[in-house]
Amino acid sequence: MPTLIVSDSTKDWELEIPEVEKVEAWRYLTDPEFANRRNVRLYNLCRSMKYQSTGYYVSLLAEARGHKPLPGVIALQDLKSPAMLRFVGDELDELIQKSLEPLLSDQFELSVYFGCNMAKRYERLARHLFNMVPVPLLRFRFVKNKTWQIRSVKALGTNDLTEGHHEFVTEAALKHFTKSFRSRPKTKRLRFDLAILHDPNEGANSPSNEGALKKFVKAAESVGLSADLITKDDSGSLLEYDGLFIRQTTAVNHFTYRLARRAASEGLVVIDDPVSIARCTNKVYLAELMTYHKIPTPQTLVVHRDNMHEIGPTLGFPCVLKKPDSAFSQGVVKVKNQKELEERLAEFLTESELIVAQQFLPTTFDWRIGVLDQRAIFACQYYMAPGHWQIIQQEKDGRGRYGKSKTIPVELAPRKAVQMAIKAANLIGDGLYGVDVKESDGKFTLIEVNDNPNIDSGCEDEILRDELYRKIMESFLKRIEQKKSAIH
Repeated sequence: MPTLIVSDSTKDWELEIPEVEKVEAWRYLTDPEFANRRNVRLYNLCRSMKYQSTGYYVSLLAEARGHKPLPGVIALQDLKSPAMLRFVGDELDELIQKSLEPLLSDQFELSVYFGCNMAKRYERLARHLFNMVPVPLLRFRFVKNKTWQIRSVKALGTNDLTEGHHEFVTEAALKHFTKSFRSRPKTKRLRFDLAILHDPNEGANSPSNEGALKKFVKAAESVGLSADLITKDDSGSLLEYDGLFIRQTTAVNHFTYRLARRAASEGLVVIDDPVSIARCTNKVYLAELMTYHKIPTPQTLVVHRDNMHEIGPTLGFPCVLKKPDSAFSQGVVKVKNQKELEERLAEFLTESELIVAQQFLPTTFDWRIGVLDQRAIFACQYYMAPGHWQIIQQEKDGRGRYGKSKTIPVELAPRKAVQMAIKAANLIGDGLYGVDVKESDGKFTLIEVNDNPNIDSGCEDEILRDELYRKIMESFLKRIEQKKSAIH
């Protein structure tokens, strides 16, 4: 993908980088040649990013032309937003406190150049701040009032660089560009770029194993997408891509949700989209949604402190309690009697005002129906872990013990299970979902709709093989094409 560095004067940026073209801002704004270019990555290093300044219009017109500016207009507006400064996740806040704790002063400024800082001890903090505010050159101001907080953040132009920092900025830029281009195919020009987010440390709990990730990359290329496997540390480069495919376990109070929101707001095609994450990861929402639309589920109560006495008489024992944001069988417990129920309620209701209680329906397996674009694409039987009542038995060391699985052609799966899964998934959206359905005595009940469903090599792909990955990549291609055509 062609890359531009745009600054007020080409003399502002003297570094020569292979495959990167330097352009003066006024020429970029006024020369029709640039308006007619397609699939351009742009780094805006203008001296001012203020509203209606030259720098502002560089990013604004870049977006109008379908180019990929860094920073984008939303990022520039976020710089002025007090709410953005407060929107710091727990992990970043902890890193800020730890990094700045040794300081004796109650004020501190930190320069962030392409995600780097001159002091090694602030390297990790600088990278996280860049991921939160994807602007090439930044200066953060922190103040301490019991705890350290971000007081302000400013986008820098090349004229704002601290004296003596120019050489380091050059090195940081070169490092950034080298990293951005390292996985790009050189021999074949592909139409669009896709980021596949994963966490190598998730192990068996990862939504896709290593084999599946490789197949996604290969399938992407076969349909004209250049796919890169990225991690959380690469999220500052998100705007270099046309789409984001999240293959890391999602949660609302987690950076995956924040990243999905940012990507969607910047115009990327996102699976899992933030709305799907918010809806699927809350079991209280799912319980209300399925009840409202009369989709059969196990008998269910949305429980709070005023009605918790109804659980035993209504559902009987054993019954199942679920935390709203439970995943991978964690936060889901079976209680056998009133004593166990009271103990678990005391624990669960300290974390959430509402939880879910459900009738216990023992089965040897659950149906998992994969749904994409409102159509079923795979059907599996997930068997319970040996000697356990769930698909996954979580061990004390955090590892999960899984039951076996069996994949069958969608057309051979029970028609009622498939229809129920599609209907339930369509209530969430048109993304990629894994819908769990129980079959008992010829009756089908919906358990839940999952965003970010497992797609592993050797399991969900047993029937369609490479075609499963291609279907998902074709969906990305179609969605990206639709977005691009809407722009042009």
